[in-house]
Amino acid sequence: MAAVMRITFLGTGTSHGIPVIGCHCPVCTSPDVHDRRYRSSIMVEEGGSRLVVDTGYEFRLQMLREHVDSLDGVLYTHSHADHLSGIDDLRVFSQKRNMTIYSNGPTLKYIEEHYSYAFSPSGFPGNPHLEAVELEPLREVEIAGIRVIPLPVEHGRMTHMPIYGYRFGRFAYITDCTFIPESVFDSLRGVEILAIGGLRKRPHGAHFCFEEAHAAGRRTGAAMIYFTHINHETCYNEINSLYPDARSAYDGLVLEV
Repeated sequence: MAAVMRITFLGTGTSHGIPVIGCHCPVCTSPDVHDRRYRSSIMVEEGGSRLVVDTGYEFRLQMLREHVDSLDGVLYTHSHADHLSGIDDLRVFSQKRNMTIYSNGPTLKYIEEHYSYAFSPSGFPGNPHLEAVELEPLREVEIAGIRVIPLPVEHGRMTHMPIYGYRFGRFAYITDCTFIPESVFDSLRGVEILAIGGLRKRPHGAHFCFEEAHAAGRRTGAAMIYFTHINHETCYNEINSLYPDARSAYDGLVLEV
């Protein structure tokens, strides 16, 4: 029997998180816990191994909430602060051995330049101790026994910054996105569950809105679509009423694939 893959949504919010500082809108003041969103990230577990995609501002809080005491690697989608800024908290996972981080070349170059202390063999013992491995687009690799396919997508007009989504068997995860190439749709054939960034109802220059994200999800043939990277304009229950084959992901949601 194949091992069950467990996907935990560590965070499902956009760069502001929800509630937004100083905002008193209905979503930011909602009593529904599903409307409280840390920055977007997931954890993938299979066969005793554990990977995380992105380490945002609340990475430490996410690890504490899920009682995580070990990681086997970190995949990065891109170098925006809401996906990266918790990287220093990898120090607790990298004191006995280096923590390997994975992404495309420009993202890793940015990380190595801006967090150079984490890659220095002569650095302070309490620093994170990281090593970077570049992943080729659309080429399947095995990381700690978990098979991964990097999916290159576009994030608005930021053509200088490659963005990776990732496919893990029958599950795929794409966050900041406005365009998915045909080659990626080809690589998404057979996906049963797709988590995809859907920012809000209204169009946005750098992110899919719900309608665009849903249309992309339908093209993949996925049986279920989960929106993530959501802002504070639409509440959880309203999002769930938009489409019969799509739901809002929420912080702490666990899927078994």
